[in-house]
Amino acid sequence: MAVRTAEPADPSVQRLAVRTTQAAFAIALAHGVTDAYVGFLAPLLPDLMDKHGLSIARAASLAMLLSLATSFPQPFLGYLADRVGRKPFVLLGPALSAVFLSLIGLAPSYPLLVALLLVGGLGAAAFHPPGASLATRVADGRGSGVRLSIFSFGGAAGYAVGPFMAVTTVAAFGLGGLWLAMIPGLVLCLALWPLVPGGAADGRAPRPPMPLEVIRTLGGPLGLLFGISALSAFVQRTFLTLEPIIVDQAGGSQNARALALTLYLGAQALGTLTSGVLTDRMDRGRLMVILTLLGAPAHFLALTLPPGSPGGVVAILAAGFLNMALLPPIVVMAQELLPTGAAVGAGIVMGLAWSVASVALMVPGWLGDLYGPVRAGQLCAPVLLLGTLLALHPALRRGPAAG
Repeated sequence: MAVRTAEPADPSVQRLAVRTTQAAFAIALAHGVTDAYVGFLAPLLPDLMDKHGLSIARAASLAMLLSLATSFPQPFLGYLADRVGRKPFVLLGPALSAVFLSLIGLAPSYPLLVALLLVGGLGAAAFHPPGASLATRVADGRGSGVRLSIFSFGGAAGYAVGPFMAVTTVAAFGLGGLWLAMIPGLVLCLALWPLVPGGAADGRAPRPPMPLEVIRTLGGPLGLLFGISALSAFVQRTFLTLEPIIVDQAGGSQNARALALTLYLGAQALGTLTSGVLTDRMDRGRLMVILTLLGAPAHFLALTLPPGSPGGVVAILAAGFLNMALLPPIVVMAQELLPTGAAVGAGIVMGLAWSVASVALMVPGWLGDLYGPVRAGQLCAPVLLLGTLLALHPALRRGPAAG
């Protein structure tokens, strides 16, 4: 009986695997840099409210404007990145966020504060669609969920570190010294430049779909994914905006506010890693049904239970985990629906959906002024159950990618 021996590995394949792994971790780290600076605003909202004399509704408008700047331009920038190359967007975007979002403590007026948030948010918008498409590469087949989860983990980890980075810098140097926090971000962006793929490889990519073609797909499964993503983002942004105010009104310190956000965002990092594996192994529609069905009560409890209590901590961890676990199935399915425009697909279900959620942030801000931040959160959290209804649609009953 003949014995089959393993063929020696092709050195070129091994080199490609090493480069791909390096690129995946480089893009994930760039994602962490970007989202760390976006995470500066939430824990500093009470300080900015005091400095500029802002109401809860006006503070919520700051969070809304930053979210809009980081999300609304994403489909357009994703389309541009698909056409001209993704590498500059992936590294210059984080640098832009690092500079302008580190300057918010120096803003002498509300209009200038808004301007800094808008420009800094634009850097994050430039990064996300090309970053997700480079990291995921759905055309490579099975495993795209895991690759997307690594990318998302980087962002969630950065978002979790951001609040503590902000409050630690402010505690040491004052609100006006927050600008010093831009230095590590800029250094990392320079160091990552040679590790991120780009250049000629991008130029050989297929031409992305025309805008009208993309709009037509919103009438089908892509529109359902858009809705689920918008609802998930709304509940997440409601928590991130109201929780620091809830902790502050309960007598919590600046560190306590940052801790609540870090717990939530750190759990999001674990959620996206777990969901990335599940996205490649189970029916994605069923996965989204489970996550939205459990996510609504988890957010309700996270915003209701006393800050710092054991039950409150468990609820915050569960809410964060379930919320970000929705991202891998949503983004991978969107990119599969638009295989020649992966950055566009990611921009729609991330950027465009998140921008809708950002506009809706005025609702919890208005409710917070009327009824208080806790009641506002209780009224907003259940809307995630609408995502359960969308996820039950037969068009989303799709299994993992073959490969």
